[in-house]
Amino acid sequence: MKILVTGATGFIGSHLIRELLKNESNQVIATSRSIGKAEKFDWFPKVIYFEYDFNNSTNEDLYGFFDKPDQLIHLAWENLSNVKDLVHIEVMLFNHYKFVKNLVVGGLKDVIVTGSCFEYGMVEGCLSEDLNTKPSNSYAIAKDTLREFIVELKKSFSFTYKWIRVFYVYGEGQSKTSLMYLLDKAIKDKDKEFNMSGGKQLRDFLYIDDVVKNICLISNQNIYVNQAINCCSGKPISVKDLVEGYLKEKGYSMKLNLGYYPYPDYEPMSFWGDRAYLDSLLKI
Repeated sequence: MKILVTGATGFIGSHLIRELLKNESNQVIATSRSIGKAEKFDWFPKVIYFEYDFNNSTNEDLYGFFDKPDQLIHLAWENLSNVKDLVHIEVMLFNHYKFVKNLVVGGLKDVIVTGSCFEYGMVEGCLSEDLNTKPSNSYAIAKDTLREFIVELKKSFSFTYKWIRVFYVYGEGQSKTSLMYLLDKAIKDKDKEFNMSGGKQLRDFLYIDDVVKNICLISNQNIYVNQAINCCSGKPISVKDLVEGYLKEKGYSMKLNLGYYPYPDYEPMSFWGDRAYLDSLLKI
């Protein structure tokens, strides 16, 4: 299968390409904004690479430009460090919709897009895919609207889509502003203290290797098509317990300055994913 992966040099994308290449029948077409950055990855010689910037898109036939892929796994998105920035709604939403539509109009038949758990909004508890979405920040609104645009697009063109709602991911290559990156850095720097929030919030964390395996699993199935599906652990854990468990695993001890940072106001205190759909795929 010929698979186009956007956001190839991003956190999830760089790991996903390695996972896809484990299947010798996959031909991976990778794209990102900078070939210079892409060339630094070990997978670069094994893929077909196209440099592409969503902010400088054209009206050309992207389906032909990307060598007529059988499947799109669309991971690309910018400015994830600021979910409140209106640029998500005003610019990125339309750039990414035009990109997907261009490919579909050209002939693409299989569309996979990663969404976000933030699409559910300020809802507490276990979040299942049949809940109505109520996004409450610009990033989540843009993502959820892109999904709705794709639903409308399907009324005019013949293709299938899968919308993968990703929860909290951690592992090698994660954002330098993320909790686990900063914790790793503190350990490497042999810090005696670590500043964090109160740590009582319950979250759904999943290691990057498991995330990309789940994305591949969802992408290859033909049951839950034309709908959203959670990519999550299904196991709530407090941020404090996560940090303490990680420190124990690494054999390192430091003081946690709980309450140093306020709790984020753009997410609920306690929420995690329902992974019933995902677990059903594992049984196939």
